[in-house]
Amino acid sequence: MADPGHDARKLERRLVRDAARPDERRDAAFRRVVDSIPKGKVATYGQVAAAAGYPRYHRAVARLLRVMPPGVLPWQRVVGAGGEIKLRFEAAAEQRLRLEMEGVTFRGRRVDLERHQYVFRTWELDSD
Repeated sequence: MADPGHDARKLERRLVRDAARPDERRDAAFRRVVDSIPKGKVATYGQVAAAAGYPRYHRAVARLLRVMPPGVLPWQRVVGAGGEIKLRFEAAAEQRLRLEMEGVTFRGRRVDLERHQYVFRTWELDSD
């Protein structure tokens, strides 16, 4: 009998490996979702991945935002689970400042998700 824990670990490794590879169709879906987050709202990497139709691909969302040229997407509107800014140093300060300029408030070091978390209505997303 197969070990279910082994199968889960194998699937997790495959997802991590797949997320590290660029995929134009998947990345286009992520871009549409990120671009749909309105000013003053935020979404988590996991929410973006799920809304694009790729649940568990939060690392692929992070990879895409890391390699996108500045000014193409509202990258500052994507945060970690619980509203945490995952970037470090100057990039984290810039993300917080950009969000504050959009009216986003914080509770300590985290975005106040009760007020600012965006709820996707995936049926409204443009699907080329």
